[in-house]
Amino acid sequence: MRDDLTAPPINPLPWVVWAIALPMIAMELVLSAGESGLVGGPTAIGWRVDALQRFAVAPELVRWMFANGVWPLDGLLRFVTYPFVQGSVTQAVFVVVMLLALGKMVGEVFRWWAVLAVFLLSSIVAALGFSALPFIEAPLFGGYPGVYGLIGAFTWLLWTRLRGTGAAQYRAFSFIAFLMGVQLLFGLIFGAAPWWIAELMGFATGFLLSFAVSPGGLSTLRARLRNR
Repeated sequence: MRDDLTAPPINPLPWVVWAIALPMIAMELVLSAGESGLVGGPTAIGWRVDALQRFAVAPELVRWMFANGVWPLDGLLRFVTYPFVQGSVTQAVFVVVMLLALGKMVGEVFRWWAVLAVFLLSSIVAALGFSALPFIEAPLFGGYPGVYGLIGAFTWLLWTRLRGTGAAQYRAFSFIAFLMGVQLLFGLIFGAAPWWIAELMGFATGFLLSFAVSPGGLSTLRARLRNR
């Protein structure tokens, strides 16, 4: 069998996936270069901490905003900037790899604006829900809630496919059940902050949002509501 020399070296991705991933990659390259001393001098070691302080969602700040009806621009922007700052190189690698894989699978079915809506709205809803819980004080940062939103959209695609074939639809939730199980296990062993709550909220948002933003989703949703 002859190789196709004209085939691209990597599978092409929807441009909107790169539009989300490239700011994450650029941010991580800058922060990692600063931590390693390649750029910025001695003060660059603290760039990641500074970035997290500037862009992460602080639950106490969110609760204060709602309690006082004050909406500073800095506080509002955090809802859309926090996914692009990761806590470590390892987190950045996992987030970007999952984003590219899931973005490709969802982007092959959803329109570009639907992929963007799922990622951003899942991130925003997750941040709001995470901050609404009074016992949570840990800041929220990183792209996992948005990625879990794409997992929700991917699960919706599997769910609708299984529904069309008459197979057991609960099988579509096997992936998220596995991920949540791993998260809970790590939380029990290492005592990590309850970020899994935000990720679960991101998943639920992505899954439910898919009913509206999938191709033909709004018309299908209206028809179902009329029938009821």
